[in-house]
Amino acid sequence: MKKLLALLAFFGIFSISCKNDDDFVAELPDPMPPIEYTSGTANFSNFVAVGNSLTAGYSDAALFIDGQTNSYPNMLADNFALAGGGGFDTPLMADNLGGATLGGTPILGNRLILDFSSGDPTPTPVSGTGSTEITNILSGSFNNMGVPGAKSYHLGAPGYGNVAGVQLGTANPYYVRFASAPDATVIGDVLAQNPSFFTLWIGNNDILGYATSGGAGVDQTGNPDPTSYGGNDITDPTAFAGVYNGLLQALTANGADGAIANLPDVTSIPFFTTVPHNPVPLDAATAALLNGAYATYNGTLDQLVGIFITQEEADRRKISFAESETNAVVLIDEDLTNLTGVDPALINMRQATAEDLLVFTSQTIIGTLANPNDPTSINGVAVPLADQWVLTPEEQEAVATAQAAYNQTIAALATQYDLALVDAKAFLDEVATNGIMLSDGSVVTDTYATGGGFSLDGVHPSPRGYALIANLFIEVINAKYGSNLPGVEPLDFTGLYIN
Repeated sequence: MKKLLALLAFFGIFSISCKNDDDFVAELPDPMPPIEYTSGTANFSNFVAVGNSLTAGYSDAALFIDGQTNSYPNMLADNFALAGGGGFDTPLMADNLGGATLGGTPILGNRLILDFSSGDPTPTPVSGTGSTEITNILSGSFNNMGVPGAKSYHLGAPGYGNVAGVQLGTANPYYVRFASAPDATVIGDVLAQNPSFFTLWIGNNDILGYATSGGAGVDQTGNPDPTSYGGNDITDPTAFAGVYNGLLQALTANGADGAIANLPDVTSIPFFTTVPHNPVPLDAATAALLNGAYATYNGTLDQLVGIFITQEEADRRKISFAESETNAVVLIDEDLTNLTGVDPALINMRQATAEDLLVFTSQTIIGTLANPNDPTSINGVAVPLADQWVLTPEEQEAVATAQAAYNQTIAALATQYDLALVDAKAFLDEVATNGIMLSDGSVVTDTYATGGGFSLDGVHPSPRGYALIANLFIEVINAKYGSNLPGVEPLDFTGLYIN
């Protein structure tokens, strides 16, 4: 009898529990209907992205499949597909090594990886020979028309995709692979697709080559003829404005909408902020030895004050070392007064200051021997660093002046052609200054390798960095055209490829 009562009690509780569960389920709100994404007034059906390495998905000093699939245009295309967007074809490299050959001879290097074989991991090209052969021309048209290395005026240059011009420096090996014809132009191949929507991010290379070469090029401001420029020259702002206007005129001729991006401050990227100006450790004896060696140089400068140079310049040029872990490197500064006519030993050298930006690759030469047979010929100490290793304040000013002019043009033309304007400069300034917080509380910064925003070349974003850029584009596209695209989750993309 007791067992029966216990069972009845159990089933009574069970039935009450079930009833309460049923009531609970019944009281749940109806599930949210799926979001209906819209393109607003834009038409994403045929999206074409135009630009350079940033558009192509270049990272870790190379172009490779994973980088291309994680390009910001590819991410945009995935979002556009939610609101009427069509397919998005990319001229993929043949592998994930990134290197390429021309007639079997390697001409493009492999991507960088971190070598953990030593206690201090360093970026090293991945081993192997890339299977991308430049002469294997791809067929068809491509939505990602990003060409690594392209400057603004290259987009309209006939023959920029002619394989015969690669070794002559008149053609681009990346574009050679997918140009519609040897005499084709990038913008011509874009227009042949009649895009309904486009992105344009071009102009970075018009100043970047000058900056990364330590100002070894020429500031061509005042010379509007790009055909006379060298590879590391700064494009004349007037020439840039004419080219950019021509590109937008052509891209919008058939009614296409689009988003264009301005240019970030190239001197705030890890390529210029990783190597300090004062990386030289010295003990007391070595410092004293060096100071003795530079004593005559310093003394002669004092003798020339008021005759050829000011006291300020003399003080700026003097070399002094101390027992310290943080001695400044010695460098060549072409903007100093040329005194070699007075004394050939008075070359244009001085020590670096915090205002100088040592390029990332300078770490490969600082502390090495200029002459293997002379143990005193230490680069950056006894032998000044050449111009290519340092971007001086004067050279930085040339870059900044051109960049400001380019961005003024881009902003004005965005208004003229009624296009969405992506403020890449302000965004990357924020990355460098404060970082960008993600949904998990982590912060993406510009710190080399560990910050998550940039790849190992110190110039191009990581996949996570490209995801942030994609969201920046989507934000302004939604605001401009009334679309409601969701964007991407940056945490779904790596901040650093680990091999």
